[in-house]
Amino acid sequence: MTRKQKHDCSLPFCTLYLYTINHHHVSTKVPSKNQTKLANGETEVHHRPKRGWIWNQFFVLEEHMGPEAQYVGKLHSNSDKGDGSVKYILSGEGAGTIFIIDEVTGDIHATKSLDRERKTHYVLHAQALDRNTKEALEPKSEFIIKVQDINDNAPKFPDGPFVAMVPEMSEVGTSVLQVTATDADDPTYGNSARIVYSILQGQPYFSVDPKTGIIRTALANMDREAREHYTVVIQAKDMAGQVGGLSGSTTINITLTDVNDNPPKFPQSMYNHGNFLYVPESAQVGKPVGKIKANDEDLGINADIKYSIINSEGANMFSISTDRDTREGILSLKKPLNYEKKKSYTLHIEGMNTHVDPRFSYLGSFKDTATLKITVGDVDEAPVFSMDYYIMEVYENAPIGTEVGTVTAQDPDIKNSPVRYYLDIKEEGERYFKIDESHGIIRTIQPLDREDMPWHNITVMASDVDNPSLLSHVPATVQVLDVNDNPPEIATQEEGIVCESSRPGQVIQTVTAMDKDDFANGQRFSFALPSHLPVNPNFTLKDNEDGTASIIARRRRFSHLTQELYELPIVVWDNGEPSLSGTSTLTLRVCPCQRHGRVRMCQGEAFLSSAGLSTGALIAILLCIVILLAIVVLFITLRRSKKEPLIISEEDVRENVVTYDDEGGGEEDTEAFDIIALRNPAAAEELKFRRDVRPEARQHCGPPRTCQSPALELDEVDVHEFIKQRLVEADTDTSVPPYDSLQTYAYEGQGSPTGTISPLDSPGTQSEQDYNYLDDWGPEFQKLAELYEEAESEIMT
Repeated sequence: MTRKQKHDCSLPFCTLYLYTINHHHVSTKVPSKNQTKLANGETEVHHRPKRGWIWNQFFVLEEHMGPEAQYVGKLHSNSDKGDGSVKYILSGEGAGTIFIIDEVTGDIHATKSLDRERKTHYVLHAQALDRNTKEALEPKSEFIIKVQDINDNAPKFPDGPFVAMVPEMSEVGTSVLQVTATDADDPTYGNSARIVYSILQGQPYFSVDPKTGIIRTALANMDREAREHYTVVIQAKDMAGQVGGLSGSTTINITLTDVNDNPPKFPQSMYNHGNFLYVPESAQVGKPVGKIKANDEDLGINADIKYSIINSEGANMFSISTDRDTREGILSLKKPLNYEKKKSYTLHIEGMNTHVDPRFSYLGSFKDTATLKITVGDVDEAPVFSMDYYIMEVYENAPIGTEVGTVTAQDPDIKNSPVRYYLDIKEEGERYFKIDESHGIIRTIQPLDREDMPWHNITVMASDVDNPSLLSHVPATVQVLDVNDNPPEIATQEEGIVCESSRPGQVIQTVTAMDKDDFANGQRFSFALPSHLPVNPNFTLKDNEDGTASIIARRRRFSHLTQELYELPIVVWDNGEPSLSGTSTLTLRVCPCQRHGRVRMCQGEAFLSSAGLSTGALIAILLCIVILLAIVVLFITLRRSKKEPLIISEEDVRENVVTYDDEGGGEEDTEAFDIIALRNPAAAEELKFRRDVRPEARQHCGPPRTCQSPALELDEVDVHEFIKQRLVEADTDTSVPPYDSLQTYAYEGQGSPTGTISPLDSPGTQSEQDYNYLDDWGPEFQKLAELYEEAESEIMT
């Protein structure tokens, strides 16, 4: 059985008919799955019922306002025989509230008015049941009820009203703005949402495209200066603009923006007579003295104006600049005015736009000119000095009242009043000059010293007798010229160095002189030793005739141990007029020197200084040494306090092997056993046999001038006898501890036949040999040379 559906649709409702068709197929083939073999031998094939529901949409008009419910459609099943045994059930969106169904007939009605703009469709489910058995005659199937649109919404401009701008003087058809309206109706059904644009207000200046809503200029050469703002009303109508369509409108405020289509223009071309500019001659240079303005109807940068003075008469005396805020031309002075020389000036001023649009060049040049007359006003002026700066000269030590120089000033006015002169008393410091009030002569009031102050800066003031409040100032500089009033002296005050190894004729030091005076052709000095003193046996002086002198040693070998300091007076003459001389004393210090005269040590602290150690570093080193010594002393004290006695108990006297872990003091330990006495038989006889008993001196002498030392006699003794003798002494010694002890003896043969090369035991002899050649052997022999020199110096002392 297959179900099919038949549609009988004629708006605004549809009726659905459901049919069931049964198919029976007979076959004699072998029964297979889904087949039944009958008693007569035939085979019955069972086909599964096939249902294929194809539901079309139901439609219901929106905004239904009738008194009765709106009929939507009808559901019908082929199982319905019209006897009321079939029950129709409706479920889904709005079932039972918006949509109701007649359970017997299957008619569907809408009980409420629907709005497509709120909900466009509803999804429902239909089912047919046997009213008696409650069994489903048809399966539950889904269908859609679509709300059909009507033209119930007018177009709207969601972004309005609008503001737009377009440059003035734009060409016809220039795009201004595009407006777009929206319609809530269904754009896929009819013309309810088909919009057409039209202009209600703003003609003939603007137009609108009916399809796109683009607003364009419709009139050429619209001038902002004539009219700047426009109001345009645009209408949007649906139903393609047909009669009965709904419409909406919006307002667009259009402003014409400025372009540079107007040149600047002065209010009048000639400014004279009553409109001239008055400038007093006292006006300051660089300060504004007046202003002029050209008008420009444009705005912003299109109205910027640059002013200039185009004639030479005005350009030489005045300058003009533009005030950016007011767009005025500001006149300023370039040079001082003088009423007595020129009483008026004529200026040709030009004003020109700085941003010119070439599209409007056909309108002419964007500039204008005007003539301005400036009248100079007479003002009572302060006196004017003949010079802007005065330089004068005077010799030092000149008598009081000496004339230094003269300043002159004159009243520039026509009346030419007398002038009075003053010195500025506000200047700090001591006063050295005065001025004659009537004639401007400057004189000294106290002696001047060039070495103390070579230049003096003063300020001279002048005023009219008729108007003392008008003052003028001028600076004056007085240079003090030099005279020879200071004796020369040695330039350095430091000590000179004399090496101990200096030789006669050797240059000890070169000295120079200085003089506080100023010599135009350079300073020349002469040097000599004082003539009233006896001849110096140690040094002499040589004038090098180049402004220097050399100190030369007259003898050899100085010693800082004999005399460390020498004072050498030196007389210096200058070449001034008159010539002056001065005596300076130079101190010379004797110091040991290395090769090539380099000072090795000159003072007690020279050694530390050469090491580059500061006082703080020396203190730190000494502190570290003291700490180390304290640690050593503490360590020794602790070690001595920990020593145990050799005999633990006086009652426990027996033979023991005692281990000592003390370390001896070496050769410097005078308490230790002298092993040299055993290793050298000769020394053994000379030393003590017992440390606590002084031995008797024994010496075997033979004939006169021949005495045999004990060492020679002991050399002939057999070593075996020598050791036996020492064994007996050890056994009989009662001062040793009562323990067994082990004594080791060694024997060294008699000395070398060549004898000793040590000079320590040889008699010292003094030599007059010169040991300076040891300096040439290198630093390895430097110490040896110093030892010989010190020894020789001590002998000479």
